[in-house]
Amino acid sequence: MDMQMAAWSSLYNTMRARSGPVPTRQTLKRVVGFARPLRGRLAVFVGLSTVLAALTVATPVLAGRVVEAIVSGDSSGVVVVLALVIAGVAVAEAGLGLVNRWLSSTIGEGMILDLRTRVFDHVQRMPIAFFTRTRTGALVSRLNNDVIGAHRAFGDTLAGVVGNLVTLILTLVVMIGISWQVTLLSLVLLPVFVLPARRMGTRLAALRREAADHDATMNTQMTERFSAPGATLVKLFGRPDEESREFAVRARRVRDIGVRSAVLQWVFVTALTLVSALALALVYGLGGVLALAGSLDAGAVVALALLLTRLYSPLTALANARVDIMSALVSFERVFEVLDLPPLITDKPDAREVPDGPVSVEFDKVRFAYPSADKVSLASLEEVAVLDTRGGEEVLHEVSFRVEPGQVVALVGSSGAGKSTIASLAPRLYDVDAGAVRLSGVDVRDLRADSLRGAVGMVTQDGHLFHDTIAANLRFARPDASDADLWDALRRARLADLIASLPDGLETVVGERGYRLSGGERQRLTIARLLLARPRVVILDEATAHLDTTSEAAVQAALTEALQGRTALVIAHRLSTIRAADQILVIEAGRVVEQGTHDDLLARDGRYAELHRTQFAEEPAAA
Repeated sequence: MDMQMAAWSSLYNTMRARSGPVPTRQTLKRVVGFARPLRGRLAVFVGLSTVLAALTVATPVLAGRVVEAIVSGDSSGVVVVLALVIAGVAVAEAGLGLVNRWLSSTIGEGMILDLRTRVFDHVQRMPIAFFTRTRTGALVSRLNNDVIGAHRAFGDTLAGVVGNLVTLILTLVVMIGISWQVTLLSLVLLPVFVLPARRMGTRLAALRREAADHDATMNTQMTERFSAPGATLVKLFGRPDEESREFAVRARRVRDIGVRSAVLQWVFVTALTLVSALALALVYGLGGVLALAGSLDAGAVVALALLLTRLYSPLTALANARVDIMSALVSFERVFEVLDLPPLITDKPDAREVPDGPVSVEFDKVRFAYPSADKVSLASLEEVAVLDTRGGEEVLHEVSFRVEPGQVVALVGSSGAGKSTIASLAPRLYDVDAGAVRLSGVDVRDLRADSLRGAVGMVTQDGHLFHDTIAANLRFARPDASDADLWDALRRARLADLIASLPDGLETVVGERGYRLSGGERQRLTIARLLLARPRVVILDEATAHLDTTSEAAVQAALTEALQGRTALVIAHRLSTIRAADQILVIEAGRVVEQGTHDDLLARDGRYAELHRTQFAEEPAAA
């Protein structure tokens, strides 16, 4: 590597310094433990790096021997042999370098695969409260940037430290053996080469962080404004001119930083290139004087000059090795931070399956509070300094009821009364703090998660669809479903005619969150997905909220057909749903305040009668 490349390498490594806490020894121990299964390949990798470093030093020495042979008037055969040896070293260096690169890639990419799958699998086990608090972009960054940063520890950093250390030692030994005076001169000039890199690198790193902050803000603005709901909100209430001005201010600042950084980098590299040229001039000058005095051969001068180019690069790289190592350890620490966050909901070792046959649902004196932030989240993922450690306030108090197999039970009440919270406990999106939720008499905490998912299906008020085809969204509930099964579910959800009329049919892409469909179409598609899954317990959290009266009547007919013999817990907002229920629970302030049929509750003239008069008075009696 020549002096200019060494300058760029030094600058780059210094700029990679990351702010934040210094990783602990415990992190280093975990990294070593993580790498233990790779120790065989790592040993070969380190060995090859050592051999490559030795070959790097061998070439300048052989070049010096060629010059000495020419000057001393040796036979042409000696020169040819030395040239062939140099060629052989070059070929060996290229071949071993390719093998070493393959080893580095397999180790690094294998680590990325392992870390990514571990983090992905771990995040999938986190409770819903984790996702409601976490910034999605920050979480994705852990799977991408930090995992790749951790990979550098066993790729670039490890290879660089080993190779540069061996190269430095061998180079110094050879140079001292040739001329200690020239070697000393080279080391005296080292601070002139390294110190500017560290100071300039710090300034450039600060500029890079500022530019990254501006870029992050612009990305956030674009992500929020360019999504379908965000764009709609901006068009309805936004101020496009102000948005453009704010975006332009940050974009211009990023441009100015880019220009300033480019100039600083060029000044830095030019200055260090000049220093290296002066160092070479001194080597040739002092070496030439010693050669003329007879104390040094001409070939030795050439060898020293070539070795000098191999001295500064490892010296500057090792001077910044701490930055590389700390950067890699910080990445590991950020990955471990996610892996160390324990999931609140896990299967017991002896977890069992949901009993066969129709399923009953029972809430037995259930008390529940949403978990506090310190139990389910990380400050770095929420972009806050300190997590809120206050305990969650209890939202359900001694809730007890039973839904017999095949019954439809409706939950009604004011907004925020706890209806959706009750609905989220049956599929075990959260665990209760006291009491129990049972399916067919078995506590859901004693059931296997996969069995519970197969037995309980849920459609929320804002049914989510992936940016994929209609078929893929439906098969998310049942991957082995045939096209005939998909069309049957669409027919029962009263959506088959619409899908058949589309040019691509089942292969129609629904767009982000399904925004290419209308609200009613989107919700009916989620209901079709539920019908395809055929769960024994169905939970509808205001699943018909986005449907007009005609569409709701069609879907209700489909649901009536689909729910035969199945247990249903329905959060209702319309009279038609409520009157069809076998039992109605009135929820207020996290308590069941009334319970009975529609006619019984109206006759009591209590809270349900009040809700009926206020919420359902405008619906036609025919409902």
